[in-house]
Amino acid sequence: GAMGGSASLIPRDLLGEYQELTFLSKQEILLAYKRFSELLPKEERENAYSTRVPKSQILTLPELRANPFQHRICHVFSTSETRDDSMSFEDFLDMLSVFSDSATSDIKSHYAFRIFDFDDDGTLDRKDLEQLVNCLTGQGEESRLSSAEMEQLIQNILEESDIDKDGTINLSEFQHVVSRSPDFASSFKIVL
Repeated sequence: GAMGGSASLIPRDLLGEYQELTFLSKQEILLAYKRFSELLPKEERENAYSTRVPKSQILTLPELRANPFQHRICHVFSTSETRDDSMSFEDFLDMLSVFSDSATSDIKSHYAFRIFDFDDDGTLDRKDLEQLVNCLTGQGEESRLSSAEMEQLIQNILEESDIDKDGTINLSEFQHVVSRSPDFASSFKIVL
């Protein structure tokens, strides 16, 4: 409570549940809660575990500010019914859990696929790949690829990954590619 001004804590039964449902330790969950509640105005921190934080606030986290996929990450993990990409504490925990060292590479690749699927249609097509490349190379004039370079790169990606040659990459094709790149899991991470 307000006594001594200490941050309110997660109810104990919820804490146990969060440990079972995520790859996070008790310490990590408590730290996440502290970080999450600090994104809220002081008067709302009391019940942070049942409050949604707007996307604009989530994006102020340094760990996301530097991530080229910050908007997609908020979109994929948000359970907001109004589609405003706001996050509940449980959404936030899900995100941290997937990005934690303890998450399996299967889980990581499943979410990476969803994050890279910009139009949310369940496959990575040329348009998705183009946006993916633009996110990774940055939007600056000097770092942007020419359309010929982009075309070549997407061609290469599809040749590597599109096993059934239908011009798009599905989840299992994506997971197959990821399974051959040992550093994928370690690069797909956020640590608070």
